Amino acid sequence: MTTKASSLSGDEVAALMAELGDTGLGIGEENSSDAVPFALGVEDCRPAQRLAGLERISERLARSLRSAIEPYSRSKTQVNADAIENRRFEDWGADQRDFTSLSLYRLRPLKGGMMIVIESEFITSLVDAFYGGRGQVPAHKKSEFTVSEERMLARLTEMLVGQLKDAWGEVMKLEPALVSRETNPAYATVAKPHDTVIVQRFTLVPAQGRPGMITFIYPQATLRPIEAQLSAKVRDDAGPVDADWRQRLFYAAEDVRLPVRSVLARPELTMAQLMSLKPGDVIPINLAPKVPLLVGSKRFAEGTIGEQEGRAALLVEAVGKGVER
Repeated sequence: MTTKASSLSGDEVAALMAELGDTGLGIGEENSSDAVPFALGVEDCRPAQRLAGLERISERLARSLRSAIEPYSRSKTQVNADAIENRRFEDWGADQRDFTSLSLYRLRPLKGGMMIVIESEFITSLVDAFYGGRGQVPAHKKSEFTVSEERMLARLTEMLVGQLKDAWGEVMKLEPALVSRETNPAYATVAKPHDTVIVQRFTLVPAQGRPGMITFIYPQATLRPIEAQLSAKVRDDAGPVDADWRQRLFYAAEDVRLPVRSVLARPELTMAQLMSLKPGDVIPINLAPKVPLLVGSKRFAEGTIGEQEGRAALLVEAVGKGVER
């Protein structure tokens, strides 16, 4: 048995298409201008607020860099921590000069690295100030560092890495290891061009000499495993402790009175024995060889019971770690 397939005439098809077009489904039309292209595997930039820990690290770095940079600039130096930025690495590189200092580091124990960027003019200014000048920079553009500038750069980056490790100590212990130095941003491969990097920038303004900029670049993929630690709200560094205040607190704590007691024995009675107790009953107890000295509910010391000047007394035989629990 065969059946004849039904088909629509040309007029019927045209009428159907017209009706579908009236519903706004857009069949046969070009894509709407509201559509946004999306590439799988390419992650959009995350807001810097999710890495609030880097803001705290920046604040600590700014405080420590102020005192660390002054021996090189030979003058009072103001250090300002700029806002953390998330950028595509290729966009950041497009804004850089052709000649600058780029120091690439492996960031153990994290998988990945970081980069320290220092303006070449600032290094030249530091060398001039360090050797007694006023931090002046020649007007002509340079294409390479002098021997003195190379030495200054090595000392400066070593100092920066030390300050960075201290500032990161609250989050985790980092061990940066130098991989290479570059002067052309096109050769700095700390991340792929389309990858997102986190830009941590500091502006340094010496009392004399040329202001400069120091930047730390972290690939976002490097910091992703520790985003939880960075986002956690932890107590900020309160700075050095006031020695006088600490001494006064110590003396005040010495006068605090604590309840101290000792337990000679712990006999056990049944409920029936307890309910039948009356005056004159005797409860036998066994004295332990050593009795505890309790401060609150903590076992602080232990010793033996004896007598001194007609009064019961406790001879302390062990304190702290020597006390048996």
